[in-house]
Amino acid sequence: MAANMTPRERFLSALNRQPTDTVCVANPTSLATLDLMEQTGCFFPDVHLDADKMATLAAAGHGLLGYDTVAPYFSVINEAAALGCKVDWGDASHMPTVRGHLFHDPDEVGAPDDFLQRQPTRTILDAIRILRRRYGDSVAIVGKVFGGWTLAYHTVGIESFLVSILDEPDRVHRFLDRLSKITVAFAEAQIEAGADAITLGDHLTGDLCRPETYRDFLLPIHQELARRIPCPVLLHICGYTLDRLDYIAHSGFAAFHFDSKNNAKKAVEIAGDRIVLIGNVNNPETLLNGNEKRLVAEVNAAIEAGVPIVAPECAVPLNMESKWLKRIVEVARGR
Repeated sequence: MAANMTPRERFLSALNRQPTDTVCVANPTSLATLDLMEQTGCFFPDVHLDADKMATLAAAGHGLLGYDTVAPYFSVINEAAALGCKVDWGDASHMPTVRGHLFHDPDEVGAPDDFLQRQPTRTILDAIRILRRRYGDSVAIVGKVFGGWTLAYHTVGIESFLVSILDEPDRVHRFLDRLSKITVAFAEAQIEAGADAITLGDHLTGDLCRPETYRDFLLPIHQELARRIPCPVLLHICGYTLDRLDYIAHSGFAAFHFDSKNNAKKAVEIAGDRIVLIGNVNNPETLLNGNEKRLVAEVNAAIEAGVPIVAPECAVPLNMESKWLKRIVEVARGR
């Protein structure tokens, strides 16, 4: 084991396959819950557009739960909102959703000149700056962006975009190429603001994207993003992904945040030393239901399989009790 580390040192060491002083527990997506909102006084939907509240709620991940990371971008739609999509910002119990699309033709795609100054994106950048001032080099800050596939769902529409995979594949390639430029610009801005790593969310679950589709359409884009984003990138994909993990391991990303639908031991076997794995404690059955026995078993299974960074599988349910998030830390470090 290494000497005593700060949470930031522990996280970055785990990302680089270096020894750590204890198990790294991290938050690549969102740890927002209603009870954490109550404890901090920072509630959805205000948090999505208020940097001080966003930073305060994000800080609860470390200050109240003991995670090695803080991650201030809680939803999935801030880029779409800044691009001009109509958005329902939800309420304390519901995440925001996109309610209207922008683009039909790839030639229409582009970010406005003030994209990074618009409130939905500026809030995240300012929250990262606040967290960096607060924590200095002691706690790792994880930013978040969405890839071209997800941005296409939001700005083009799921049906229109997916139909084009078969009918107009060149249209899909052109959308992904243009939208990915927005991904890079927002990632670079978050790094400049103080992010240590960037989660890249892309909605590539098996029901919406076949393994061959990932290989042919997304892998080249992801390899380009890995080259262009100048910090460790943590790819997040929900659902079953063992059937495409070999491709993902060739992406060049630092890590893959994976779902409980995937056996941790099998995931480690496929990934090998090509990509670090983060995960994969179940949300609906384990955390939401407060199933202590399952939680202990899942944390131990991940660690014993060789997963170096333990985490919930995805953004956690808003109505779960946050004590179960803290319990992940206790189990992981009490071994």
